[in-house]
Amino acid sequence: MSLDEAFRTRYRDNDAPVAIADNATLRTLLDHRSVRAYLPEPLDPGVIETLVAAAQSAPSSSNLQVWSVVAVQDPVRKARLAALAGNQQHIVDAPLLLVWLIDFDRLTQIGRARGTQPQALDYLESFLLGTVDTALAAQNAVVALESLGLGSVYIGGIRNQPSAVAAELDLPPRVFPLFGLVVGKPDPLRPAAVKPRLPQASVLFHETYKWTSRQDDAAAAYNIALRAFQRDQGMPERDWTDLAGDRTRGADAMAGRDILRGVLRDLGFALR
Repeated sequence: MSLDEAFRTRYRDNDAPVAIADNATLRTLLDHRSVRAYLPEPLDPGVIETLVAAAQSAPSSSNLQVWSVVAVQDPVRKARLAALAGNQQHIVDAPLLLVWLIDFDRLTQIGRARGTQPQALDYLESFLLGTVDTALAAQNAVVALESLGLGSVYIGGIRNQPSAVAAELDLPPRVFPLFGLVVGKPDPLRPAAVKPRLPQASVLFHETYKWTSRQDDAAAAYNIALRAFQRDQGMPERDWTDLAGDRTRGADAMAGRDILRGVLRDLGFALR
């Protein structure tokens, strides 16, 4: 599709932004979709290494490179991780699960070898740094894999039982499984669709953040767009405002992740 069509598909709106210049990179980004149906085919040799090279090409704060990734292809281990992540079948079906890690062990070992302790890693800022850098790296990998005709979907359910995931992957202290990423060849008989996003009026501000009534208008417009998407996909129709409200209503909606601070401390993160 053209870049103009890609904009309209992303927003399901004829008033979508005007495309300034068509190129393959923008079309790949705008065409992103979460894939949950995969062909039972292995990935070509070199794909994993290429994705990691793309990930390592992402920015890294102070070049600390505080992330690692575990490539899981063994069907038995994938099945165990799928169970820990909420029994998501696409983890089992896809040929590859990448588990992205905030990795402070590497710098801890380097510090010990130098006779110092990297005490700055004990602070919340460092954990945030690791979270940002890991996410940037993973998203670089997603863009790369989509350019190769592959599909993926992030697995936040890896954080449902992070201690068990850490044990399954034999992680040392100060290494945290932040999220998973399923990778494979999309099943053409069960194609995924581009899910619309909030109108830019809801997320784009100029010069300063100004909350206005346009947020209500944007949310109402998005409810309509999302319901149309759900209808096209044969999904139950629900307003985004209801979905978001239910997901953020309290600890009971967090799939066990409300105890994450304690789990992080048990895994060696001081979070001062």
